Amino acid sequence: MNILHLTCSPRGRASESRRLSQRIIQGLVDAADGATPAIVEIDATRLPPVDHEYALALSAPADPTDEVLARGALQRSSELIQALQDATHIVIATPMHNFTVPSALKVWIDHVVRVRSTFRITAEGKVGNLRDRPVYVAVSSGGEFLGDAARQPDFLTPYLKHVLGTIGLHNVTFFSVQGTARGDAALQAARAVAEADIAAHPLALTSVI
Repeated sequence: MNILHLTCSPRGRASESRRLSQRIIQGLVDAADGATPAIVEIDATRLPPVDHEYALALSAPADPTDEVLARGALQRSSELIQALQDATHIVIATPMHNFTVPSALKVWIDHVVRVRSTFRITAEGKVGNLRDRPVYVAVSSGGEFLGDAARQPDFLTPYLKHVLGTIGLHNVTFFSVQGTARGDAALQAARAVAEADIAAHPLALTSVI
């Protein structure tokens, strides 16, 4: 088992989304029945945005020379795509910012959703090149965006489903801690709900790689 753990909160290790993602990873480890997984950690908040050469490469009809691919954002993109390809399981820890993904997660998406690498364009539209595998997304939100108490829209989960599906990742499961800004009692209750959801979900140990 090779777990890619992507964290996207500016709060780092203190973030609620990272805490929830650690519960998911522990569930995967426990279900592995003694096997020790490799865990690759990527802090998306440290990723640089894509650059001019990257933009030129994506708009060109073919990839540039190896010399160009080996520098700048293109090189970092290739490294991130390789980590994605090597993973049997992907765990994404992300807050919801302004009803959608934070800027750090969007930067990672811009690096890995790359024409001719992770998807191809066909007459029917974009088709993913990656083989499917389990993706678990741990979401934290100051307000509530699901259920009867929801008072804000959710553009995060449908966007992630679509953009990950574009590159071939369709097996996406979301867990969330909602209402983190409503005081400690509400936070503890939200944590309990999220952890119960994880405990009730059969975490997939096998992928279709």
